[in-house]
Amino acid sequence: MTADRSAAAIAAIRINGVDCPVPADPRMSLLDLLRETLHLHGTKKGCNQGACGACTVLVDGERIVSCLSLAVQHAGRSVTTIEGLADQHGLHPLQQAFIEHDGFQCGYCTPGQICSAVGMAAELKRGVPSHVTQDLASDHVAFSPDEVRERMSGNLCRCGAHNGIIDAISETYAEAAE
Repeated sequence: MTADRSAAAIAAIRINGVDCPVPADPRMSLLDLLRETLHLHGTKKGCNQGACGACTVLVDGERIVSCLSLAVQHAGRSVTTIEGLADQHGLHPLQQAFIEHDGFQCGYCTPGQICSAVGMAAELKRGVPSHVTQDLASDHVAFSPDEVRERMSGNLCRCGAHNGIIDAISETYAEAAE
């Protein structure tokens, strides 16, 4: 590598199942890489401070706010955006539930809400407790509306569609938790 630190670095990141050798300025956020370089505009830039959750994506199945993460930190890892949740057979069940339960109004926060909920379900499945988990001694975390509200509290909806969002998530994952 040359002494010129502004030269682009090459990082291979698996994005939505596709290995992408991506020229990445070491200062570029994962969000900017997705939106500006790869033109994956489903992930939204809200506050750009990690406070709203609009930019939530999954990295190796874990939810993160992509505005606070450097793209080069994810070399060799797997990133899933809202565009990567659906498959050739149709929408992800959670995407369909958001439609059925009016889990959006303007829709700006929806991609981050859905990615966060997918990550939340994985946390519940692994038994990761939250601040409202009733039985901390158990390896199993009971699915409840309180757990959903607590775990989704990092994703804001300024339009007030939270009831539809909680209903969509609850319907999708309550059956799986039983």
